[in-house]
Amino acid sequence: MLLELKQNGSELSGTFKSPGFSLPVNGTAQGTHVTLFVAKHPDRPFLQADLVNGNLQGMRGRHTFNATPAGPNDDLPTVAYIAPPAIQPVPWNGLAKTPPMGWNSWNLFADKVDDATVRTMADAMVSSGMRDAGYVYINIDDTWEGVRDAQGNIQSNHKFPDMKALADYVHSKGLKLGIYSSPGPRTCAGYPGSYGHEEQDAKTLAAWGIDYLKYDWCSASTVYQEKDLQAVYQKMGAALRATGRPIVFSLCEYGLGNVGSWGPQVSGNLWRTTGDIRDAWSSMIGNIEEQVPTAQYAGPGHWNDPDMLEIGNGHMTDDEYRTHMSLWALTAAPLLAGNDLRSMSEATKSILMNHEVLAVDQDTLGKQASPVKNGTMETWVKPLADGGVAVGVVNLGGAAATATIAQTDLPLHGTVKKARNLWTHADVKFANGSYSAEIPSHATLLLKVSTR
Repeated sequence: MLLELKQNGSELSGTFKSPGFSLPVNGTAQGTHVTLFVAKHPDRPFLQADLVNGNLQGMRGRHTFNATPAGPNDDLPTVAYIAPPAIQPVPWNGLAKTPPMGWNSWNLFADKVDDATVRTMADAMVSSGMRDAGYVYINIDDTWEGVRDAQGNIQSNHKFPDMKALADYVHSKGLKLGIYSSPGPRTCAGYPGSYGHEEQDAKTLAAWGIDYLKYDWCSASTVYQEKDLQAVYQKMGAALRATGRPIVFSLCEYGLGNVGSWGPQVSGNLWRTTGDIRDAWSSMIGNIEEQVPTAQYAGPGHWNDPDMLEIGNGHMTDDEYRTHMSLWALTAAPLLAGNDLRSMSEATKSILMNHEVLAVDQDTLGKQASPVKNGTMETWVKPLADGGVAVGVVNLGGAAATATIAQTDLPLHGTVKKARNLWTHADVKFANGSYSAEIPSHATLLLKVSTR
């Protein structure tokens, strides 16, 4: 890796490079402490380090960073340009008729994920009841990749000695195994990507028994322009389809290039609409608000993805986590847990495995809710396949407040005959055409309302 910086007073600007990967950065130097950001995430430090004996030592995201001064001949290898294919539609793979549900390794383990961890998570997915609630994908994120052999076939590294055996183990539990790659030369963590090896990698994943691929743009931005997004993702979508194995295709491109308008045409089943989520109220709410203009693109087989769930990771309150779950369900978002399934609290279990809330997310109509904001209250309404609606009222404010839901504001035909609070599992009554309730700060009132 190479970090090139220019300093103007306390202001820093420059480029962070790894093989096939380049990012513009800016930040500040306060004494010997350096903080750098990338433009896409101006509120989230990309690197924090201290100058110690001429070396920069610190953290890049969740990774240790140690940079020594570069010599006059130090540089990074370049890659040959491979032109993207001509645009042509790739048929839908028939998968993800409802939003995918499962678990992903990154939020909790980052680069510490390994074979043993994945096996214990698969065990816990079953023993906790998560599998029976609908969570079936066990997804390995970045840092599993090893080197390519003499024929160019990707191999897993020492953390994953036998990926086929791991897939067999996960399948034996009634679950499915997911994995990660990038259309660029390198992944976000600097491991080998699929650039120039798309068909080869798709065949390898199929041979291992992989059921889900998260495909992260990352270093592709150093080779291609944003206008190339569809063609680049099309290449892997076609390669996966050619294997004959059903593999869910998850596009991770942070919402670039109006992805919803072309995602289905590359056989994409879900696509990121946001940057990476953090276990913080501001991040979670920020990500869900970016869903608002994407609602038209959601539907069976193709879903908008505001990123993984942080529920149970400890930096939000239970009310905030219930809001997290409510909003992901209302927006028909994929539900990929990111917590430790082996040691969940009862509160975390009750949130992740609330069958009435999960039914809203998995509703076969596949509609995404749209919000209306009134002061600190925000109301999301989602049409359901049975003719009813799910209604979520979020209290964005810092104090408890009373919300009123009027029947006339709901897209219903007829008079409300049944309303149910999906978090308390209790029926409630609409009196004189409305229902009122007090909502704590950062909590959500979630109702299912019907005229039947």
